[in-house]
Amino acid sequence: MMLRAGGILKLAALIFAFLLAVFLAFQLLEINTDFKLGSMMSRSVPVNEAPTKPVRYKCGLSKPCPHGHFAFKMASGAASVVGPKICLEDKLLMSSVKNNVGRGINIALVNGKSGELIKTDFFDMWAGDVAPFIKFLKEIEDGTVVMMASYDDPSTKLNDEARKLIADLGSSVISNLGFRDNWIFVGGKGIKTKSPFEQHIKNSADTNKFEGWPEVLEMEGCVPQRQE
Repeated sequence: MMLRAGGILKLAALIFAFLLAVFLAFQLLEINTDFKLGSMMSRSVPVNEAPTKPVRYKCGLSKPCPHGHFAFKMASGAASVVGPKICLEDKLLMSSVKNNVGRGINIALVNGKSGELIKTDFFDMWAGDVAPFIKFLKEIEDGTVVMMASYDDPSTKLNDEARKLIADLGSSVISNLGFRDNWIFVGGKGIKTKSPFEQHIKNSADTNKFEGWPEVLEMEGCVPQRQE
């Protein structure tokens, strides 16, 4: 009986050892399989070395302009503190940083065919003289793109002649431009219709964002290139 009991114990021990060996073998096989699959997946999935940069359009526009158009973006002045900005085809034409803006009406003239800058200037409509401004407007050549932005006060010295010349460039609101109003406009010499590129906000104590001045105006768009 003792021999039989000892044989049964040995047999049980052998079976247990066999089952343990089988279990460990399957465990190792599973780990190895997972490792190989993980390695294959890591090799097959591409790694982005750098994040994709967002698309940037000319002058920071929200979308690109179609062929045959000039991209522009502009902003009026902020009270009497920050000057206006005018950008065309990704070129900053006027700004406080460029030190070529001033109180009154700021103007950039652009060749309507090439998009090249012709000249920039500003005219003080608070303490200045309207005569040089009128002379400037009369000398603009046909086919020129005219970009205007207000800074501080654009209207006190404006007279009917000056307003008529600006209206002829395509402005719809120049006749209503008042003291410390904000205004931005893109028109052209020889334009046959009113320009769609114009914004105007009245100086009103009820709606002004700054004390004594309305909020800044911003506008972007695509100006058709002159084909003639």
